Amino acid sequence: MNTDSSSLRMRARIHAALGEPARLAIVDTLTLGDASPGEIAHTLQLPTNLVAHHVKVLQDAGILTRSRSEGDRRRTYLSLRPQALVSLAPQRLDAVKRVVFVCTHNSARSQIAAALLRQRTGQPVASAGTHPAPRVHPRAVTVARRHGLSLDPGATAHVSDVVADDDLVIAVCDNAHEDLTDQARLHWSVPDPAPADTDEAFEAAFTAIASRVDRLIPALTTEPTHD
Repeated sequence: MNTDSSSLRMRARIHAALGEPARLAIVDTLTLGDASPGEIAHTLQLPTNLVAHHVKVLQDAGILTRSRSEGDRRRTYLSLRPQALVSLAPQRLDAVKRVVFVCTHNSARSQIAAALLRQRTGQPVASAGTHPAPRVHPRAVTVARRHGLSLDPGATAHVSDVVADDDLVIAVCDNAHEDLTDQARLHWSVPDPAPADTDEAFEAAFTAIASRVDRLIPALTTEPTHD
């Protein structure tokens, strides 16, 4: 993951510039089209001198650019720099060949996470357990089916039989995270739904995992394939 100091400073500057309601409103106004400072002042009902101040802050942060009108050369237009906003997204991980989700029993959380990521990206993914159960929990199978996913009830496995050195390992429970130590590169602290053993508990676990999968996907890269 890219966490170099120059990138962090740039992102912090952008966040600081956006941390004022009027400036955020200006960015929102420019999301779908360009506008002159006067047009922005009219749209947002702000004094022109205040707009000028906010525009300068946004421009200094690298969020906006100015261009001279090809018609009335006295007029300037403001445009968003999309790459500046893209930089606020989670930093991309180094090239990932495969993601392996791990929990204690490989009977619910890791199975659901793997099925979700496979469904949404189609990339190589697997799951395993530090102490795998004989079968996937029936309620996990049920909640997965409710969301259009299919789990093989008998497909549990031990981490030693699944994880390779170049896998991105994500521990989806605290016990697995603490057991794996050096091996787990990411940790999702998702409560185990099995002790409650209710549909509500498994649905809550599914929701927690789905939100994390959605945040993970933009950060993933895959190694290029060669013909």
